[in-house]
Amino acid sequence: MLLVPTYTAASRIQGIGLFAAEPIAKGTLIWRFEPGFDRIIPQSDFETLPPVARAFVDRYGYTTPQIAGGWVVSLDNTRFINHSTAPNTDNATPVTYAARDIAQDEEITCDYGEFCDSFELD
Repeated sequence: MLLVPTYTAASRIQGIGLFAAEPIAKGTLIWRFEPGFDRIIPQSDFETLPPVARAFVDRYGYTTPQIAGGWVVSLDNTRFINHSTAPNTDNATPVTYAARDIAQDEEITCDYGEFCDSFELD
C-alpha cells in the first residue's frame, strides 16, 4: 500500500511512471505490504488463471523471498514504479523507503533486482 501522495504520468524510462505529488524526505516509508489490501497469489492459483490474467500478474507482480507465499500484487499504483540502476528508493527490506530526498513531480524508481526473484534487465 502506498503511504505517500503520488500520481501517474508518462515516464521517460518506460510507459507510465509513478511520481511524487509532494516532496518526500529521505527515510520516509513509501510502501508496505498490507494484507487485505495487497494480494499474494499462490503459484498454484497463478497457474490456473486465464492467460490474460497471468500476463497481468507476470507484468505487475513479482515473487520475492521478502514476502513469502507466491506472487505479490499491489492493488494501487505501485505497479507503475519503474526500474532504475540508480533508484531513489530502498527496497532492501520488505518495505520501501525513500533512499534520498525525492522532489515533487520526480518519478519514483526502484531497483527491481533488490527484491524480485526473477528480474532480468532486457
